[in-house]
Amino acid sequence: MGDVTAHGTGTGRGAGPDRGSGPGPGRGRGADSVEGVLDTVFRAESPRIVATAARIVRDLGIAEEIAQDALVTALEQWPRTGVPERPGAWLTTAARHRAVDLVRRRETYARKLTEVGRALTGEAYDPEPSGPGDIDDDVLRLVFTTCHPVLSAGARTALTLRLVGGLRTDEVARALLVPTATAAARITRAKRTLAGAGVEFEVPYGEERAARLGSVLEVVYLIFNEGYAATSGDDLLRPGLCEDALRLARVLAALVPGEDEAQGLAALLELQAARTAARTGPDGRPVLLADQDRRRWDRSLVRRGFAALERAGDPRDYGPYALQAAVAACHARAASYGETDWALIAALYGRLGAVAPFPVVELNRAVAVSRAEGPAAALPLVDALAAVPALARYHLLPSVRGDLLARLGRTAEARAEFERAASLTRNGSERALLLGRARETGAPPP
Repeated sequence: MGDVTAHGTGTGRGAGPDRGSGPGPGRGRGADSVEGVLDTVFRAESPRIVATAARIVRDLGIAEEIAQDALVTALEQWPRTGVPERPGAWLTTAARHRAVDLVRRRETYARKLTEVGRALTGEAYDPEPSGPGDIDDDVLRLVFTTCHPVLSAGARTALTLRLVGGLRTDEVARALLVPTATAAARITRAKRTLAGAGVEFEVPYGEERAARLGSVLEVVYLIFNEGYAATSGDDLLRPGLCEDALRLARVLAALVPGEDEAQGLAALLELQAARTAARTGPDGRPVLLADQDRRRWDRSLVRRGFAALERAGDPRDYGPYALQAAVAACHARAASYGETDWALIAALYGRLGAVAPFPVVELNRAVAVSRAEGPAAALPLVDALAAVPALARYHLLPSVRGDLLARLGRTAEARAEFERAASLTRNGSERALLLGRARETGAPPP
């Protein structure tokens, strides 16, 4: 979770600034046409649709094809019948029926009836044993399946963002800072590997669960990141992704109460989600952190975040998620932007860089240094990142540099940096924000 120009938290894996956006209607901007509505609904509901189909057919590649079949069916029927009252449920039901039909055709119905179980009647199916640690959640099953150790770390993350996050392949690439072709190849190989290994669609137990937890935490974090700062489109926020990630983080924290990083991730997401209502103005334009009305921050989520951070263990032993949560807690404790303890935030980012050495961590640290010590102290840190390949087309690098140059009075250079940043982002609202900064380079930065 990054907040480079406005400053927040982030390891740099798909991090972005606290640029602002309210929850808006549903999970994206509405559309007048049936196709537009369907696109918005499918984008939001595809993880649950795929998870429902996967629970029945036990194959992620086939489940994704079934979800696409349901989409095609809707495209054929909705223009004639109208958009159903609950379009997401309609798509999920269509996918479930197709999955059941496929199972019936593929294997002997009598033998598969036991395996499919209550899914044939539209009820939940639970193959795991009952008990205190049991989870009846198709999306969580999907997360643990896409994070199976048979996959490489990069493949796990790419596949989970694609299937659980509902991102397009180019958005997965953007979140991981890799070329689109690389992300596509990872996703394809991952699905083939899972199918070839006969991986079960389930939440693991015992030692196997512990071994896969770190990967699961990472992808939940990345899903929230994409929802918190969308890589493309007109909306800065995809609330559905944030909601799903926060829900999964809470479930994981309850599932493994002794895992400090699970608590740290839950704390981080609670504290970041608390800002949602303040991140956009009445006109829908983004509101940067410095200008947010902190009275609109959700204090109940802040309290939940503080409580989760308390459960994250000794602060001296914080891992990456707990350290990011500690940064977010600094913002939540400050009564105003000017009262923020930037020196402490810079120190926390220093610790974070030691345990999670991603380039955007250094970019975040440079912003904190600029607040604690001034822009002149931070500019060399930012300039040193210009040669990092992963940041070559990362729009927040020139955005931060433009901010520092503007504060130093080097307005012509600042304007060029903001314009370059605007040319690199694919998010419409963010592009408008950066172009506005380019026009106002003489104004005090946010």
